[in-house]
Amino acid sequence: MDRIEWHDLPAATRAAVERHMGAVERAETAPHGVMSRLACTIRTRAGRAFVKGTPQDDPQAWVYRHEAQVTRNAPRAPRVLWEVDVGGWLLYGYEYVEGRYPDLTPGSADLAPLVRTLIVVSETPWPEALRKKPLHTRWAEFLPEAVPAGLQGQGLAHTDMSPHNMLVTGTRELLLLDWALACPAPAWADTALTIPRLISAGHTPEQAETIAQQVPAYGAAAPAALTMFARTVYTAWEDWERTRPMPHRAALTAAAQAWATHREKGRRTGARTLSS
Repeated sequence: MDRIEWHDLPAATRAAVERHMGAVERAETAPHGVMSRLACTIRTRAGRAFVKGTPQDDPQAWVYRHEAQVTRNAPRAPRVLWEVDVGGWLLYGYEYVEGRYPDLTPGSADLAPLVRTLIVVSETPWPEALRKKPLHTRWAEFLPEAVPAGLQGQGLAHTDMSPHNMLVTGTRELLLLDWALACPAPAWADTALTIPRLISAGHTPEQAETIAQQVPAYGAAAPAALTMFARTVYTAWEDWERTRPMPHRAALTAAAQAWATHREKGRRTGARTLSS
């Protein structure tokens, strides 16, 4: 991403932001993790805000509007402070959150706040006023033409459960950042998508599943739906690793494969037990 600095924005755009925040005394460009033309933290006498945005004529400008709308409805998310659509730029200001990325390794104290956040998100419905393709449509090429009902849902799902999209605050609350990929999905989708992240962090598939089972929506899901979801995640990530390679994808694909294999092995074992 060709990132622009705060001081390179048009004067009219910066002035519009300062009408919300006061004079900007310092601006620090985000080093990584945010795919935006502008992504920075600004500091004023009133405090700090995280600012992200893109030119108004960017074909992806709708994503920023969508993200702000979702974030306003999402639990455990930074607040949307303001919107600026001036000087050829579309910018959003978000609450600045002081925190750190979570440690997802076995035994970490951050696993408990992670589960609490997953529970709260799993209980949140998708906002009816927002239109977005559901997750099973996004993954249509990796699913059967007749998508099982168990893989459809109208829960609010973040869908990008990278630890770099999480912050643990000083009050031990885990917040989710960057809701741009949010869409309707089964209530347990984010919990399921967290399992490969846990495996990648050192958990066995059994350990990761045990953590996921603490989320009631996941525990109540049909085992066959979870197994198909695990296989779909692996199939999709393996395809993206080949067609859109990025340094982090190989490890995640291996973790997704381990999860899918674990679930499919359990299904076969269960079937033998029932037939014996």
